Amino acid sequence: MKKIESSLLDCFVIEPTVFHDSRGFFFESFNQNIFLNWLENAHFVQDNIVRSQFGAVRGLHMQNPPYSQAKLIQVLDGRIIDAVIDVRKGSPTFGQSFQIELNSDNKLQLFVPKGFLHGYSVLSETALVMYKCDDFYHKESENGIHPLDLSLGIDWKIPSDQIILSEKDAQAKSFSELEAVIL
Repeated sequence: MKKIESSLLDCFVIEPTVFHDSRGFFFESFNQNIFLNWLENAHFVQDNIVRSQFGAVRGLHMQNPPYSQAKLIQVLDGRIIDAVIDVRKGSPTFGQSFQIELNSDNKLQLFVPKGFLHGYSVLSETALVMYKCDDFYHKESENGIHPLDLSLGIDWKIPSDQIILSEKDAQAKSFSELEAVIL
C-alpha cells in the first residue's frame, strides 16, 4: 500500500498494491499494522455499504464531537467523485476542499479525518461504496451542509437536472452557516 498526501492536512489517498494473474486480481484493502504506522490511534469500529444510482449526491455529512468520525472510503463497484472539506477550527486548510475520483478500476481509497465534511456523487449507472468509521453512528450528532452550495466550488460532474438529493440534503444549511468544529 502506498500513502499519497492530499492538499488537505491529515487527509490522504491510499493506492493498494494489486496482484494480477489469469484468475483476476488480489489486493489488501486494509491492513491494521500499516494503518497504525500512518495513524497512531487508527481503530475502525463500523463498516457501512451503500448502493446508489447515477446522479445521486450523498453529503456533505459529518458528526459533531464527541462522536466525530474518521472514515476510510472505497468503491467496490462503479465510479464516484468523492469530496471532503476541512472544517476543523484552527486548521491551516480550514474551509478548503479536496475531490478525487474513486472507482472499482483504480481501487484508490480516501482517508477522511475527524472534523471533515464528506460526500460523493455517483458517475456510473450504480455504485457500491464501502466505508470504515472509527466511531459508531450517533444520530443526535449529525451535521452537514448543502452539497450544491456554490461557495464550495465542488464539481460533482453530474448535470444539474440529473442530480438526486435526499430531502435532508436538499434542506441542509449553507457552508457559511456551519460552525467550525473544535476537536
